[in-house]
Amino acid sequence: MAGAILRFAPALCLAIWSSTVKAQNDSAIAANLEHFWSYGRSPAVYPTPQMSGSSGWEAAHEFARNLVSQMTNDEKNNITYGTRYASTTNGCSGNIPALERLGFPGLCLSDSGNGLRGTDGVNGYASGLHMGATWNRDLTLQRAQFMGAEFERKGVNVILGPVVGPLGRISENGRNWEGFSNDPYLSGALTHETIIGLQEHVIACVKHFILNEQETNRNPSLIDPTAYNVSVSSNLDSKTMHELYLWPFQDAVKAGVGSVMCSYNQINGSYGCQNSWTQNGLLKGELGFQGFIVTDWFAQHAGLATARAGLDMVMPASDYWADGNLTLMVNNGSLPQSRLNDMATRILASWYKYAQLDNPGFGMPVNLLDPHEFVNARDPAANPMLLQAAVEGHVLVKNVNGALPMSKPKVLSLYGYDGIAQAQNAPSAPGLPAKWAFGLSGVQTLLGVGDFTDTYLWETFASDNPWDTPVPAIALNGTVITGGGSGSTTPAYIDAPYDAFLRRAKQDGTFLAWDFYNQAPTVNAASDACIVFINAEASEGWDRPNLADRYSDRLVQNVASQCSNTHVVIHNAGIRLVDAWINNPNITAVIFGHLPGQDSGQALVDIMYGVQSPSGRLPYTVAKSASDYGRLLGPVVPTNTTQWHTQDNFTEGVYIDYRDFIAKNVMPRYEFGYGLTYTTFSYSNLQSQAVGSISTPWTAGNNSDHFEGGDPALWQTVAQVSCMITNSGSVAAAEVAQLYVHIPGGPQKVLRGFEKSYLQPGESSTVSFELTRRDLSAFDEGVGSWVLQGGRYKVFVGKSVLDIQLTGRIAV
Repeated sequence: MAGAILRFAPALCLAIWSSTVKAQNDSAIAANLEHFWSYGRSPAVYPTPQMSGSSGWEAAHEFARNLVSQMTNDEKNNITYGTRYASTTNGCSGNIPALERLGFPGLCLSDSGNGLRGTDGVNGYASGLHMGATWNRDLTLQRAQFMGAEFERKGVNVILGPVVGPLGRISENGRNWEGFSNDPYLSGALTHETIIGLQEHVIACVKHFILNEQETNRNPSLIDPTAYNVSVSSNLDSKTMHELYLWPFQDAVKAGVGSVMCSYNQINGSYGCQNSWTQNGLLKGELGFQGFIVTDWFAQHAGLATARAGLDMVMPASDYWADGNLTLMVNNGSLPQSRLNDMATRILASWYKYAQLDNPGFGMPVNLLDPHEFVNARDPAANPMLLQAAVEGHVLVKNVNGALPMSKPKVLSLYGYDGIAQAQNAPSAPGLPAKWAFGLSGVQTLLGVGDFTDTYLWETFASDNPWDTPVPAIALNGTVITGGGSGSTTPAYIDAPYDAFLRRAKQDGTFLAWDFYNQAPTVNAASDACIVFINAEASEGWDRPNLADRYSDRLVQNVASQCSNTHVVIHNAGIRLVDAWINNPNITAVIFGHLPGQDSGQALVDIMYGVQSPSGRLPYTVAKSASDYGRLLGPVVPTNTTQWHTQDNFTEGVYIDYRDFIAKNVMPRYEFGYGLTYTTFSYSNLQSQAVGSISTPWTAGNNSDHFEGGDPALWQTVAQVSCMITNSGSVAAAEVAQLYVHIPGGPQKVLRGFEKSYLQPGESSTVSFELTRRDLSAFDEGVGSWVLQGGRYKVFVGKSVLDIQLTGRIAV
């Protein structure tokens, strides 16, 4: 595997070659580097598999083919790219024009997978990472159902989400918070439920396909056309691709997803939106994807090459396909007529199957500052789910001697900049990205720099600033309920921690003290408890500068030095390290609050006062030191030998997060799957066995019939595991039972099942896990397929990846 990676990065050859071009100007060097880095390293897979209409797409396929047969090539061409560059009739992120002659009203595409962004009349949902921390399939499905309905009521056909790429390989990635987890099984399971729920109302667009694992150098500059940098290239082997990064996309396709967004980065030297291996070979071929592929915004870098490599739609517009260029390609023989027909068929079939709206974008005003009809998309029936999702994504990681839950404290003191809501939740004028529309109104001040202006935001977001330009590590000006960028939300309201604690203090007769301004506040010595609110901000457009900032750590230390019962609440858009203060005896409780959405404060009060027992579990690993993440801590940056062509070699293979920590025998601070409750649970009666007779070695087929999700045999149950869980404590609570498996030749443990059960004190429940062929298979590069090996598979059931309660084996 490592040898294969080394073929992708011949740094020595490049160094020798570079020495011969010292005298050339930058333009000539850049042109030569483009040829050196960008060709021949990604397999060529042609032609694009045509939509088969299988797996429940039969009616949609027949309808679309009939409609396409009545269209001219120019009409087919016109529905493959967005209108330039912003609509004058609606505020959608992108629009496909109508074809009135044949009754097609066009499409409205809008952000994001965490809620409808940049408009009014919508809810601010808990973000992807927060839902990952719930480990709750049912709640994830409900969230998607209510969210999809809001998009439909606003006239949006395509929701640009959910996110499964980045998976979370790089700990400091600025967009990890948009996805559910850096474990492919957990991410894929919740993605499946999300797709099902969303597509009761709209077309889901799962993104970003694929290997968009860092924001640094994700794009050439969108501002300076003379800049020479190109997108970072993610270089990896097929085994790593299948077992990690393709896994949750496979779950999305299995769920029937109607759209996939290709990514900014390159893959083995070929841009994601013109990579024939990933789009033709993996997505439309091996996985049998039936919908359409759309670019990320401004991610098209070629015309004919993107069309032949499987791309179907370009956003927000296309200089390459506009003005009948696809028709011209067909006419001159460079693009098959069948490819153009297939593009139009896939788009229309997805519209017909999932999102037939008569007036796309009708509830999306172009400018919220102008008079407009207010379309309220919120459903009061969603309110219990919004609060429950916010509650269950909180993870309690420290609770000394029952410090929590609290009970009517006489004096409660609140500290920290994250305790209050941002001072502004008002829209801005359309145009370049603005902090409000990008969920960053809580970042008005950048420590050590000064004002964080909309211009500063745009230049960094557009990849125009150098990679080491200072960026926000925290939101100093208000509580974090969402991350930043196109995946953010613009909520109906923000219930901040202070607001909720104020209501509770009034109810209980508590004397409430607070200081949300000073880094070194003075503490009332009569305080029964002190709570410090800090955050860790992250956003699209840049990677995080650290996993723990000194300003917040010092704030926590200052309060703890004066208060012997200090609780710390972190609203974290990603991993947040705590070892600067976690062992302080005065710090008695710590909660990772993640990104709860608009009901943040009430959810936190419900947990800290014991209205509900915390039930969240970490969907990632928290290390003791940043160095424990090794080379996967931060992004790859340009070097002298990769000038303008950043190369990211995935030499670690499948060993990321807990797989890497276990392999290296590094003990984390808090392991993957960890979380405390207010009760105890016991495990017993493990049962594990294969189902039926299984011939091995078994190899997956080539999916020539293009079934959604790949070879149907991959999804057949081949083994079952079950056990008994008992609430052995005195408080009703939910337990997350986790199943890990050792696959011969692979990591010591990989997650392959989880079940969340709510139990009363003394109550027991049997939890069952079904294992498919895919769950127990390994990808064999030699045969180019999934292979189920014969042998004995060790299984582990426990409370986290390290807190294993029961072990067993399955003979295959």
